[in-house]
Amino acid sequence: MKTAVGKKADETDRLMEKASEALARTEYFEAETLCMRAWEAARAVNDFERLARICLPLQEARRQRRHEACDAPTTVVLNELPGPKQKLAAGRYLIEPPLVGIDVRTLREIADRQRVPIMALAREPLTRAGKWPIVGVGTGMREPVVVRIQVDPPQGTPSVAWFMATQEALGDAAIAKAPKPVPADHHVDDLMEHLEAVPDHEKLIQALEAACRAAVGQPISKSPRRRPIMDNPYSF
Repeated sequence: MKTAVGKKADETDRLMEKASEALARTEYFEAETLCMRAWEAARAVNDFERLARICLPLQEARRQRRHEACDAPTTVVLNELPGPKQKLAAGRYLIEPPLVGIDVRTLREIADRQRVPIMALAREPLTRAGKWPIVGVGTGMREPVVVRIQVDPPQGTPSVAWFMATQEALGDAAIAKAPKPVPADHHVDDLMEHLEAVPDHEKLIQALEAACRAAVGQPISKSPRRRPIMDNPYSF
């Protein structure tokens, strides 16, 4: 009779086989969903070797979706969220006040349900220095995880290059912000929370894969994860 660990390993392997098939069919939304389900199964039993193997297919699914979003002709600036029946177009979306950082997650969820590839960023009000704060928000374990950077506003409608550069800088900040040194399993969870805040950053997924491999064979920490109080994603 198989143990709980063995059952979760089988479940993870079945999900990842389906994810690979979905990638081959270019069904990137399905592939990402299957990768995340596999992640939950493997993380439940601390199977860090399988967690590391999930990262590459997850990265590929998100890379292809990002390419589709960047190849689309549409750039949209939103100051209110779309209605429940409003169809989104593939492309780039910039959320601005009075919407706040956490609203970009809602927009991504709408796009995911519609299976529309988008790249979405949220900006806050212009600073006295003439910069745009750009914010990414993840749910976090105890409170939301928030990543912020400041960038120069674009001249006119944000270009694809501006979106790509800004997303890259936000992801770099997320990697730097993940607390360390911490126990190996804590670092995996911290990076995963930051990946929720900045989901399209390839180097962040690569850092997550490296953290998973570093956690293989390491003891599981018995102390709870602790983090400093984060910024409020509902405010500017």
